[in-house]
Amino acid sequence: MELLKLLGVLIVIVGFALKLDSILIIFLAIVVTALAGGLGFGGMLEQLGASFTGNRSMAIFIMILLITGTLERNGLREAAAELMHKVKGATAGKLVAAYGVLRGLLGAFNVGFGGVAGFVRPVLMPMAEGAIRNTGREPDPDHLEDVKGMASAMENITWFFWQVLFVGGAGGVLVQTTLADLGYQVELVDLAIVEIPVAIVALVFTAIRFILKDRKLVAKYYGTSLSSGASKQTDSTSDGRK
Repeated sequence: MELLKLLGVLIVIVGFALKLDSILIIFLAIVVTALAGGLGFGGMLEQLGASFTGNRSMAIFIMILLITGTLERNGLREAAAELMHKVKGATAGKLVAAYGVLRGLLGAFNVGFGGVAGFVRPVLMPMAEGAIRNTGREPDPDHLEDVKGMASAMENITWFFWQVLFVGGAGGVLVQTTLADLGYQVELVDLAIVEIPVAIVALVFTAIRFILKDRKLVAKYYGTSLSSGASKQTDSTSDGRK
């Protein structure tokens, strides 16, 4: 009977492994876990309501998902991909690096805009696909999966290091209280000052790492660099016009 309570975990693992709709998987796992644990449907709704009102960040997260879903249904992905047709020389690696800079700067002011679910998947990934198509190639699915991993890693790394720069934020307070328990009394401003070079190094190192990695992935999946592919496409187009 106790094992039935773990059905929700199994549903999440199998659903993600089969790449099914993530929101549907999570909702189904919640319902199954609540019923298997004896909470009942009414108890599940009561618990969700209590968590929703008691955790404002979760409420904001759900609102972002709803807004993102609405925008995506009305052409957000197409608009993001179309934008990349106007940016020459863009690659998936450079896009991830640029996203890291933006994410870090906003994280320093404790500002979030959806993260992986609200921005990376509906906006950044279509832009990466558009950047690859600009070279005349069809994006390789395995390459896109690698780009997803890099973008998700960039999201976590920049948020981890840069949100501590916000004085009074949860990260800084956590570090302050942890040091206080160890006998070190420090001010939040001093923590932020010390963290600045660490955050910059983390961002620069990660950006360079992902740009170089993407170049290797391009050579792996397409045989040649995307830039050379773009030049060949341009040359062929010019010859056709002549």
